[in-house]
Amino acid sequence: MSEYGDSLPVFYIGQHESKRALDVSAELVQHAQDLGYDMLTSPITNDHFHTRVLSLLRAHTQTAVSASAPLPLIAALESVDTPLGPTDTISQLVTYSSAWIDLSSPDPVIAHLSRQVLHLEVAYASFCGAVNIVVPGPRLSYGQQGVAQYARAIKEAMSTGAYVQFHILMPVDGTIATVDDQDELGDLRRFARPEFSAPQPTTNAWSSWEAWNTIRSVCKYHSRLSLALQMPRKLPSLAVQARWFSEPVRLLTIPSSSFLVNARGSHVLSRAHQWFLFRFARLRTSPWLLLSEIGSLPGIDDPEMIMSYSTGHLSPATAEDADPANEPTPAEAAQIKKKAAKTSSSSNDPTPHLSYLRYLQRNQPPKSQIEQFGGGFQDYLQSPLQPLSDNLESITYEVFEKDPIKYAWYERATAQALKDWHSQKKSTSSDNGAVVVAVVGSGRGPLVTRALNASVSSGVPVKVYAIEKNPNAYVLLQRRNRDTWGGRVTVVKTDMRAWKGPTLPDGTFGKVDILISELLGSFADNELSPECLDGVQHVLNPQHGISIPSSYTAHFTPLATPRLWQDIHSRSNGVDPNAFEIPWVVMLSQFDYLSTTTEETKSAKQLTDGTKMNSFNLEAPLAPIVKTAWEFCHPLPSSVLAQAALRRGGSAVGGGGGFIGGDGANEHNYRDCRVSFPIREQGVCHGLGGYFETVLYSGSEGPVELSTNPVTMDAKSKDMISWFPIFFALKTPMHLPAGSEVEVSMWRQTDDRKVWYEWLVESFMTVNGQRIKIGVSDLHSSQSSGCLM
Repeated sequence: MSEYGDSLPVFYIGQHESKRALDVSAELVQHAQDLGYDMLTSPITNDHFHTRVLSLLRAHTQTAVSASAPLPLIAALESVDTPLGPTDTISQLVTYSSAWIDLSSPDPVIAHLSRQVLHLEVAYASFCGAVNIVVPGPRLSYGQQGVAQYARAIKEAMSTGAYVQFHILMPVDGTIATVDDQDELGDLRRFARPEFSAPQPTTNAWSSWEAWNTIRSVCKYHSRLSLALQMPRKLPSLAVQARWFSEPVRLLTIPSSSFLVNARGSHVLSRAHQWFLFRFARLRTSPWLLLSEIGSLPGIDDPEMIMSYSTGHLSPATAEDADPANEPTPAEAAQIKKKAAKTSSSSNDPTPHLSYLRYLQRNQPPKSQIEQFGGGFQDYLQSPLQPLSDNLESITYEVFEKDPIKYAWYERATAQALKDWHSQKKSTSSDNGAVVVAVVGSGRGPLVTRALNASVSSGVPVKVYAIEKNPNAYVLLQRRNRDTWGGRVTVVKTDMRAWKGPTLPDGTFGKVDILISELLGSFADNELSPECLDGVQHVLNPQHGISIPSSYTAHFTPLATPRLWQDIHSRSNGVDPNAFEIPWVVMLSQFDYLSTTTEETKSAKQLTDGTKMNSFNLEAPLAPIVKTAWEFCHPLPSSVLAQAALRRGGSAVGGGGGFIGGDGANEHNYRDCRVSFPIREQGVCHGLGGYFETVLYSGSEGPVELSTNPVTMDAKSKDMISWFPIFFALKTPMHLPAGSEVEVSMWRQTDDRKVWYEWLVESFMTVNGQRIKIGVSDLHSSQSSGCLM
C-alpha cells in the first residue's frame, strides 16, 4: 500500500424494476441484501392510483363543455393507492414517482393532473421518511418547449418535500425518450387533446443536457436537486460524456440493454462503458448504480436458493468482497453462500449483472499519485495562503514536503546551476571559492537539504544560508542544522526583504550567488513571489547572480463546474458574502473544460480506436485550450528596482504616485491581459481555472521546469502534488452557445500594501460575418481579500 493508501472506490448497487411484482417489504429488502444489493427501488403509488387518475381524466373529458371548465382535482391518497409506509427499511429505498405523468405537456389538463400526482407522491414519500425520489425527466420529443414548465413544477415540488433529494431521470445521449410511449398505454401524454399536439422536433446528443441545464437554472442550482442518468447501449461523443461528468449525478441507471454478451455467455460492459463508470467512481461523491430491468429478484419463490445471511456462510467470491481490505458495502457483508448446484458455473449465477459489477469494483484502475494524495481535497474550496502576513503551521509545510517531484526537480536545477557556475569559471561571493547559496523562505528546510545534496552530486562547494521569518520554523531550522546538516548552514531569522546579506568578518555585508525560493502559489504570483524576490534581490550578485526559479507564467481556461459554483453560491448567502470575489484554491475534480481542441487525449484515443489497454487512464477525454495571462522573470534589471525605490521615497522623478493608491512603488508588478477562447460545444461558464508553469533553471543541460498546466504538466512534472489549481468564479453563470467565443480580461492590481485580481468574462458570436456580444459578466475583484505585502 502506498504512503497515501490505495483503496479503490466502492460501488453501491441497487436493483430497479418498473413493473415490480411484489411490494417492497422488509423481507424483500433483506432478500435483496442477501443477494448482494445495497438498495431497491419502489414506486410511490401503484396501478390502483393510476387507474383512479385515468378515470378522473376520462370523466372530465366527457363532462367538460368549455375550455373554461374547472380543471379536475385528484382526491387524497388512500391506503390502496400506495405500497409505501413509514417502515424501518424506507431509508434503504430509492422511490420513483410515476413515469406515466407528463409535467411538460402543452395540454393544461394533462399538465395540471401531472403536477397533482407529483405533489401527492412527494408529500406522501416525504411523510414516510423517504430520502431519495427519482422523477422522470421532461419529454425530449417536445424539444425544449415544455422544459421551463417542467422546471417550474420541479421547483414547486421541492418545497413540498423539504428534506427529500430529487433526482431527475435523464438519458445520457438525449436521443431517446425517458419513457417508451409504445409500451406505456396508460401514459397521460396519449390523452392530450389534438389541439395541443406539438410538432416532433429533432433531438440530438445535447438535448438532454440542454433540458437539465434549464431545470437546474430555474431551481437556482438547489443542493437537493441532482441527476439520475440513464446509460444507453451506445455512448454519445466524448464531449457529451465530459459534460455529464461535471454535473451532480447521484444515480447511474444501467439497463439490461447496455450489457453485451461475450463468447462465454457472460453479461459484460464495453470498454467505453467501463471507462464511463470508472471515471464517475473517482468523484468525491460517486453516484450509486441501479441495475434496471434485468428481471425480477431471483429466489423470491424459492426460499432455499439463498441461505439466511445470519449463518455467516459466504461463497468464495462473496468472502473476497467482504474482506475489510476491499472496503465492502453493508450489503456485501450480508451476502451469503448459495446452493452448490446453483453456483457450479457462471451460467447458473443468479445475479450475473451484479456479479459483473462487483468484479469491476475489485478490478478498477489503480489511483494516480494525485488521487491518492488529494482524496479528501476533491472540489474542496480553500482560501489561498498568505505566507507574508501569516506564519504557517508545521502540518502545512509537511503536506508540501510530501511532493515526490518538486524537490527532486529543485535539486536537479540547483546541481545544474552549480555545474554551469564551475564550468564557466565564474567568480563567487565567498572568500574561499564556495558558491554562496541562500534559501529564502526556508520553512522547515527541504530546499536547504536539496541544495546541500546538489553540492555533493555536482562536486561544487557551497556556503548555505537559510532565511526564514516564521519564529516557530526558525527553531526547527536550528535543530536540523545541528542534528542533520552538521552545522554547515547559517540560519537567519528575518523577513527576506529585510535581510542585508551574509555578514562578512569586517562587519560589512556580502552578496549571494544563487537565490532559491519556493514562493509560488497556484496562479504562480498569487502568494507574492514577485514582491518577495524584488525585496531580496539587493543581496544577489549583480554580475552572475542566479534566481531559482528564474521565471514563471500564469495560465487559465474557462470551466463548467456546477458543484463548485453551488458551493460558492451557498457561502455567499451565508458565512461569506464576498465568496464570489475570492480566488479559491481547489483540487478540481467534477468539472468540464469549455474550450477544447479537436485533439483527443491518450485515454480517449484508446477507447475510440480499440487499442488494448492494460489499465485505464481516467484523464479528461479532450485536451483543453489553456492560455497565458502574464510572466515574471528574476532577477529584474537594476533600473526597474531603482525606479521603484524612487517612487517609494516620494521622489518627483519617480512619478506622480500609484494609480490606485500608494506611491506606485510596486506598479512594475502590475499585469493585465485580454485573451480569447473558442467554444466548440454549448455550455455554461462558471468560472476560470488557473494554473502556472515555471522555469527553475535553464542552462547547458536544458531547462528544468515545473507545471500545473494540464496541457504541459505530464511532460514537465508528472505526478507533482504541491499545488492545486486556482478557481476564479463568476457570480452569474454565463451560457455559451456552440461556436461562440469567450474573451477574458484579467488584471493583477497593487496599491503598495497588497495585491489582488480583477476579472471579467465576455462572450461573442459571429452572425452573418458580424461579431455580436451576447453576454458579459460582473467585474469581479478580490481587493477585500487581497494578499498583504
